[in-house]
Amino acid sequence: MRRGIAATALVATLALAATACGGDDKDAAGGTKAGGELSGTVTWWDTSNDAEKASFQKLAEAFTAKHPKVTVKYVNVPYGDAQNKVKNAFSSGSDAPDVIRADVGWVADFASLGYLDEVPAETAKKIDAEFLPQAAASGKFDGKTYAVPQVIDSLGLFYNKKMLADAGVEPPKTLEEVKTAAAAIKAKSGKAGLYLRGDDSYWFLPLIYGEGGDLVDAKNKTVTVDNAAGVKAFKTARDLVSSGAAITNATDGFANMQTAFKTGEAAMMINGPWAVADTYAGDQFKDKANLGIAAVPAGSVKAGAPQGGHDLAVYAGSKNTAAAHAFVEYMTSQEVQVQSTKDLSLLPTRTAAYEQPDVKGNEMVQFFKPAVDKAVERAWIPENGSLFEPLKVEYTKAITGASSPEDAAKAAGVEFRKILKGWK
Repeated sequence: MRRGIAATALVATLALAATACGGDDKDAAGGTKAGGELSGTVTWWDTSNDAEKASFQKLAEAFTAKHPKVTVKYVNVPYGDAQNKVKNAFSSGSDAPDVIRADVGWVADFASLGYLDEVPAETAKKIDAEFLPQAAASGKFDGKTYAVPQVIDSLGLFYNKKMLADAGVEPPKTLEEVKTAAAAIKAKSGKAGLYLRGDDSYWFLPLIYGEGGDLVDAKNKTVTVDNAAGVKAFKTARDLVSSGAAITNATDGFANMQTAFKTGEAAMMINGPWAVADTYAGDQFKDKANLGIAAVPAGSVKAGAPQGGHDLAVYAGSKNTAAAHAFVEYMTSQEVQVQSTKDLSLLPTRTAAYEQPDVKGNEMVQFFKPAVDKAVERAWIPENGSLFEPLKVEYTKAITGASSPEDAAKAAGVEFRKILKGWK
């Protein structure tokens, strides 16, 4: 549950967290002085959303409690623009950040291009020993560690308890039950049952996992988005909308979805822990107890939600690598992760953090941690992030009826094979 925190308590907590970070004795190019004192500027590009960014900025700037000669320059970069913006900055070296908050699907891509500085050996050992294994895996490429996991997440079914109760329905466990529940909600209130994002292919993943499929088979270097399970997933997306069970929009989907759910225009949505803080700000959830979260409804084969999250990584061309790595260590420390859970209901990546009272007693963590434990890992390949753009185009066409599910699956497969050279 999201709670406010007093400024004095925040500063005290973060000062304690900052003491966990030590400096390395490196030369001036690494941002240190004699004796290992860190100095200079660390520019951090953060991709958190509007509901999160103020908290992350406060956390970041508190790094100076331990290292007063280091200035943290915080820059919020909208998530939708971030991957290309970061790659452009890294490739040119002009105004590139020292530290980035990267989607877990971007790390292998950035590392394969030589843009990321390898995580120090001692930190890499701690990641393997102290972090959730599935979170640790996202920061590795070609046997080396290039990023430290900051938060981990998955998707769940958010629902308006009152609207479902008034319609006499329970949270649906399958997509077929979604259609039945939506019909009852529509009959009772005139409102939509489900808002399903149609402009972001991440929301396609539970549909294809639910049919027993996946985008690719990395082990066998085979594209699978256009097989029978993939076609069925595109059909399912279209059927949810054409049947009236779900509403969607081809643009600005997150804002439209949040608005529809927060105002009661839709009784359910599929979303992740990052949306909790903003959801509580809606009129329908002034009483926070009205927000319910259940597992993503199953398809015809199973229930499946993707493993998501964000990692922190240091730019290989940074002029202040020592301070940058110390900043990453601080931002992924247990104290800071617990603070993020307390403030924003985000899930830590450190195993021991789940034993802390502010995490253990958090209602959203109680739901999402089991979901994360069962989440489907994506293929940690350099092309991972690149697949989502052509998939988004075809998913949007299929869900809105601009293309048939069969054609959408076929077109996605064609584009995937252009990106994945030599794959079947």
